[in-house]
Amino acid sequence: MPKKLNTYCPFCKKHTAQTVERVKKGRASSLTHISRQKLRANGIGNRGKFSKVPGGDKPTKRLNLRYRCSVCKKAHNRAGFRAGKFDLIEA
Repeated sequence: MPKKLNTYCPFCKKHTAQTVERVKKGRASSLTHISRQKLRANGIGNRGKFSKVPGGDKPTKRLNLRYRCSVCKKAHNRAGFRAGKFDLIEA
């Protein structure tokens, strides 16, 4: 995919030149959810949701891209898509 392309900017409400960048995964906000789930998972009897066998990873991951407008400098994301290999090239 090209690093720069002309596409719609929802802030300018028109097509502008935009740069594409891949979104990195952010840090987890807190670990309270995980510790709460661990407490629920141990004990006597049927575990309910915890007794199911966890599934494996998907063969491809969703790509999240950020499009930054060169006119207003604001960025927007679009719905991610699956790709086995992804490269940003100068075009």
